[in-house]
Amino acid sequence: MSEEISTRQKAAMLLISLGPEKASKVFKYLKQEEIEDLTLEIASIKAVSPKVKEEVMQEFYEICLAQDYITEGGINYAKQLLEQALGSDRANEVIGKLTMSLQVRPFEFARKTDASQLINFIQNEHPQTIALILSYLKPNQASAILSALPVERQADIARRIALMDRASPDVVNEVEREFEKRLSALLSEEYTAIGGIDAIVEIIGLVDRSTEKNIIETLEVEEPELAEEVKKRMFVFEDISLLDNRSIQRVLRDVDNRDLAIALKGTKAEVKDLILGNVSKRLAAMIQEDLEFMGPKRMKEIEEAQQKIVAIIRQLEETGEVVIARGSGDDIVV
Repeated sequence: MSEEISTRQKAAMLLISLGPEKASKVFKYLKQEEIEDLTLEIASIKAVSPKVKEEVMQEFYEICLAQDYITEGGINYAKQLLEQALGSDRANEVIGKLTMSLQVRPFEFARKTDASQLINFIQNEHPQTIALILSYLKPNQASAILSALPVERQADIARRIALMDRASPDVVNEVEREFEKRLSALLSEEYTAIGGIDAIVEIIGLVDRSTEKNIIETLEVEEPELAEEVKKRMFVFEDISLLDNRSIQRVLRDVDNRDLAIALKGTKAEVKDLILGNVSKRLAAMIQEDLEFMGPKRMKEIEEAQQKIVAIIRQLEETGEVVIARGSGDDIVV
């Protein structure tokens, strides 16, 4: 294919070749500016010759194939298989394009390694190094490692993950090189978004209750605003479906009926049905009537009502009256 064809043009040609139905599905995964750029590029292309179409599709297939191989066994493994299939020169070209354009995620090797083995690698590292590595791992791996670390280090590492925003390639690569000596490493060419509130909420949501309690209590002292934000995101209103009927009935005893009606405004039908199925028929009819005549509500007002109910659930959990299933999944609701 002519080197004069840009990557964006190839992407536009690929979408044209896929057809409107499949191209529209691809658009769902793109950013707004990417959609705009590709739309303009597609609009400027009058026609794609069969030869160019075939070359674009072949290049796309080769990159997808390489990505699958990398996910399965790393860059070196992918290169070996591609060399057998495409030849040495073409394999190097495909791998080069892949690492530049698709940005292989660092620590991919670690994401395929058992958490118990990773603990031995990182338990004596600096807390910031541990936080960096955990940010790249799967949540279930990170939660297992966080739970296994000394109690006095858990909250500090959780705080570092939550406050982490971006890490430069130099820092990531320096940490990776130590692991490369033992398990091999995947390098990143670009700045990679890692950590943040969502990451630590997902991790904490999978640890055992005692670990979660220790982390939250420590954060409440050292980073009260961060602790409050984490608590808000750890259990959202729709998560009430994680409770059994007996627990839901206990929660609803402490909920104001007006707040309940507002909270149910616009929520998922299955959540609404679950809650209304755990109150008396008379109360359910009253709430349904309130919902019908309530009229439009601001999202902020709905979220405030839902947050009140979430606060009640968290309070009941603290007193042991309700246990939210988490971690190993063997919790018992009282």
